[in-house]
Amino acid sequence: MEPTPEQSPHHAYPDHWEADVVLRDGGTARIRPITTDDAERLVSFYEQVSDESKYYRFFAPYPRLSDRDVHRFTHHDYVDRVGLAVTIGGEFIGTVRFDRINEQGRPASAPADEAEVAFLVQDAHQGRGVASALLEHIAAVARERGIRRFAAEVLPANNKMIKVFRDAGYTQQRSFEDGSVHLTLDLEPTEKSLAVQRGREQRAEARSVQRLLAPGSVAVIGTGRTPGGVGRTVLRNLLAAGFTGRTYAVNRAFDEGLATLDGVPAHRSLGEIDEQVDLAVIAVPAHRVPEAVADCGEHGVQGLVVLSAGYAERGSAGRELQRELVRQARSYGMRIIGPNAFGIINTAESVRLNASLAPESPARGRIGLFTQSGAIGIALLSGLHRRGAGLSSFISAGNRADVSGNDFLQYSFEDPDTDVALLYLESLGNPRKFTRLARRTAAVKPVVVVKGARHSGTNPPGHAVPVSRIPDATVSALMRQAGVIRVDTVTEMVDAGLLLAGQPLPAGPRVAILGNSESLGLLTYDACLAEGLRPRPPRDLTTAASPQDFRDALAEALADGTCDAVIVTAIPWVGENGEAETGDGEVLAAALRGAAAGGPAKPVAVVHVEIGGLAEALAAASSTAAPRTRPTTLAGRPAAAPGAPTGAAPATATAPTGPGTEAPAETAGTTETAETAETAETEAAAPPARPGRIPAYPAAERAVRAMAEAVKYAQWRRQAATPGKVPEFLDETTDEPGAAALIDTLLGTAPDPRGRPLTHDEARELLGRYGIPVRPTLPAPDPEAAVAAAARLGYPVALKTTAPHLRHRADLGGVRLDLTDEDALRRAYAEVTELLGKPAELLPVVQSMAPRGVDTVVRASIDAAAGAVLSFGLAGAPSELLGDTAHRLVPATDRDAAELIRSIKAAPVLFGWRGSAPVDTPALEELLLRLSRLVDDHPEVVSVALEPVVVAPQGLTVLGATVRLAPPPPRGDLGPRRLPNY
Repeated sequence: MEPTPEQSPHHAYPDHWEADVVLRDGGTARIRPITTDDAERLVSFYEQVSDESKYYRFFAPYPRLSDRDVHRFTHHDYVDRVGLAVTIGGEFIGTVRFDRINEQGRPASAPADEAEVAFLVQDAHQGRGVASALLEHIAAVARERGIRRFAAEVLPANNKMIKVFRDAGYTQQRSFEDGSVHLTLDLEPTEKSLAVQRGREQRAEARSVQRLLAPGSVAVIGTGRTPGGVGRTVLRNLLAAGFTGRTYAVNRAFDEGLATLDGVPAHRSLGEIDEQVDLAVIAVPAHRVPEAVADCGEHGVQGLVVLSAGYAERGSAGRELQRELVRQARSYGMRIIGPNAFGIINTAESVRLNASLAPESPARGRIGLFTQSGAIGIALLSGLHRRGAGLSSFISAGNRADVSGNDFLQYSFEDPDTDVALLYLESLGNPRKFTRLARRTAAVKPVVVVKGARHSGTNPPGHAVPVSRIPDATVSALMRQAGVIRVDTVTEMVDAGLLLAGQPLPAGPRVAILGNSESLGLLTYDACLAEGLRPRPPRDLTTAASPQDFRDALAEALADGTCDAVIVTAIPWVGENGEAETGDGEVLAAALRGAAAGGPAKPVAVVHVEIGGLAEALAAASSTAAPRTRPTTLAGRPAAAPGAPTGAAPATATAPTGPGTEAPAETAGTTETAETAETAETEAAAPPARPGRIPAYPAAERAVRAMAEAVKYAQWRRQAATPGKVPEFLDETTDEPGAAALIDTLLGTAPDPRGRPLTHDEARELLGRYGIPVRPTLPAPDPEAAVAAAARLGYPVALKTTAPHLRHRADLGGVRLDLTDEDALRRAYAEVTELLGKPAELLPVVQSMAPRGVDTVVRASIDAAAGAVLSFGLAGAPSELLGDTAHRLVPATDRDAAELIRSIKAAPVLFGWRGSAPVDTPALEELLLRLSRLVDDHPEVVSVALEPVVVAPQGLTVLGATVRLAPPPPRGDLGPRRLPNY
């Protein structure tokens, strides 16, 4: 909405303040600046506010707004006077404004940094979190305009408004003056305010998905009059699943006399339905979707599943249609799954929803599934069904225009019926948020992800999200850091999901192997070694082994304290006539289940070759089909399903448990306070869960890979229970203010948006502010200058070329080391210039020699989508060719730094490989932490490369450094919560 000419022309309408937000109950609303065109909306809004709310706002009876009030409340300069409104359907439901004031409380302009703030929310929408959302956004606006504090006067009886301020998490002061409560809020974000904000975001977004998956009524818009077609298929599936709510068939082409269709009420429009419709499934051609959405919005529908195609997957025109679809739906407070979606499923007994094109509703289970592809969704549903696995929920998001994988993670974290979350993703709309949500969710239940479109460098058609330029290997490393189980194929995702949903987590990598085939046991043993597990020698029960022999062997292996998991291998028995007997699968399954149920809780997987009925019989014992009892958290929310502590020893605070055990997680709780936004712990430890469904695999490699993923995830869970820290020494030896001042000077008052590289001396000075010394280099444009530089630095020295095409390429002859005197330096200078070119082209420099060690590379860079990334690897062509580089998100903790240097394949070189002296890895970890702190403190530092960093047995030396500064990119993850703009 653009301003009129009456508004100050030198303060343009700030359209970047506009935002769609999810409210506490899961509905959406739009926040935007108030303009002069809003006079009628403001008056209408005020008329719907109760006398009590008006009294709380103006401290006196105030039945109506005067013309002067309306003018004052709709005319703003967007600097000293700002007003924001929350709208649904174009109408105001809440407002907030601030006026800049001086120390005496009178109107002022900058540099005054305090403002008086006041809120008003329509009574019908109080309790939905409207004021809390407004406070987040008006505080961000105020900070942008140089305001650091809010002052507010509140009547003591206005408990709701006092609670909004109190629970926001900002540093505040409160006093009682002249019959009112005087509040002062420091608007600088704090850990508490950020935790509260994210806690509200989590609960709101989880609730918005829950409203879609658990509606009380569903209308299928576009239901065909004859069998077949998309709409009629969805209606049939809804009825076949036994949906517990009310169902309606809607089609404007229905005959007026048609009362029912397939036994459900039939209507020509939603307006004909006498009661509230919670969810609408839209299955009409794209050009008719806007009409259907408007009908839904005007009749209070809460959410949409749009199956219709013809949107962004069709090109630029379709993308604009998709944007308009999202804008239209959000204007009515509705969220969308789709367009081009396959549908949604909720198997909860109280819901039984199959609003999808899947002909059969999956069995009830403990796995939540999200996919951005209908075809992949079909394949996953089929694969899980064949292997006897059940689902708790299923969302096929199609073009993912609104509801995304991040929303599904928010829901899965809270959902008591989901123990494992499986996601097939083709794009990450907000990678920073995804890693944050995945880390929190993975702390309580496994998250398994397949990432499609890994190497295309673009987003799939229909996905209007920022494109990340970081390599897929980096994305994978960052997912691992967040506890995500990243697999390559949907088959591997199903394999891992089955094991994690049905079995406890292993306490370590020690694997016992037993079975009736020596060859299959050896294949399993080799696969374990290849996956980094520690297998025990396979135990061959021989082909004569009976089911009882299997039971006894499995019970013995489970009771053995030296093994953490068991893989059973089985081939068909051979009868007396030489033919394979395949009918004993159920007997063997019963034996294995009996042993697993009677022994210590450790994960068990079965590898079988054509044993009829075995996989089905093992699947029949699925624990994912039965509800589990959950402990209650202090915040009042049921904790996720407990798993079993593994191994013979009692569980400790850091021992891994099975999927769903409540663990420290940010923003748990139900009320919007800083305290409940932090970790909620269980009141009492849950009893160990017994192993349930034993997953069966047709190949040893698949079973072992799934087990290896469970081992790595369990290890991450143990470590996540005691997170790393940023060492305090960084606070004592860094000069953050000095670095900030230097950066401001280097960027200037009008910095180039493209940024600027620093000179060698500038980079040395900046890095030095954070305790990162860079060995100086002196230019050597001719032999005499080289000799003078060496005399200044002291022998021995190195002569290097710094031309871009020769930088860090010692293999091309541009580096000469250990030059001990003037003659050696002059000879080296002559050889280099004769071999490679003139000094003006080579840009030679002289540098004093560093102690011998291992050459490494440390980098930090800012990706627009993923944020700041810290990277480490060994220097040289082999590491580059093999992609042997490790990555972690910034800010890095001491644990991240230690893991970073140990996670590359060439890490043994640092720890005394082949008898060499181990290098000073603590010094290397400190360097990583210092660089992480630098880029985290100063987002203007968009790129740093320290190359090479020579790590010696004692200490390290940074021989080269390149730094690039640029205006800081926006940090949406630190701002007020908002949905992606369209």
